[in-house]
Amino acid sequence: MASSIRVDNIYAGYGSVRVLHNVSLNVAPRETVTLLGTNGNGKSTLIKTIMGVVRPTSGRIVATIDGKDYDLIGKETEEIIDLGVALVPEGRRLFPRLTVEENLLLGAYRPTARARLKDNMAYCYEAFPRLAERRSQLAGTMSGGEQQMLALGRALMSAPSILIVDEPSVGLAPLFVSRTIDMIAQLKERYHLTVLMAEQNFTQAMRIADKGYVIVHGEIAFRGDSPEEMQRSDLIRQHYLGM
Repeated sequence: MASSIRVDNIYAGYGSVRVLHNVSLNVAPRETVTLLGTNGNGKSTLIKTIMGVVRPTSGRIVATIDGKDYDLIGKETEEIIDLGVALVPEGRRLFPRLTVEENLLLGAYRPTARARLKDNMAYCYEAFPRLAERRSQLAGTMSGGEQQMLALGRALMSAPSILIVDEPSVGLAPLFVSRTIDMIAQLKERYHLTVLMAEQNFTQAMRIADKGYVIVHGEIAFRGDSPEEMQRSDLIRQHYLGM
């Protein structure tokens, strides 16, 4: 069964500093949704809140996986991953002194993934032939684009239903940004994933998104239910398209 995730009226922050204000969004089954916003507007805080790293002060986050609803509020990060929610973090966060294959093996954290480890590894190497070629290479010696492939592969190793990607274009040359966005689209189609992607690059993000949200100062300032609707938004035209 397809999976989805819903965020309802979330308030969250760090100590006495509130970052998110009444944030709501919905990612329907097998949909790719982009969360747009410049640095400091709350994208990563929302991702961390969904993954259980930041505890909200109020609101609800529900993941529907294989037809069953799970309230993510109060769950530890490992519990959320174990349900089938995978994160590709901003900056990739690989283990630089471990090999490509060792990094991939660390992605098979949850019991469901461990039971399918051999098949998942084969899928990763099929999806990313460059990783197969460099399976014994230390992750820290790879290029930025190759490291992003590895970060995506590591997330795939957990056999997720929901894939959350935080700022995939950060630190990449324009050519690798395009390739990375294409890889996310291909993985989504091949493995029937539901995808939430936080991104600043509007043009690249909207190539694969079904709909999008814009977050400004911790609030959802705009929701577009199609790429065309996003393109027509005055907010996006002013801040992302320079029009």
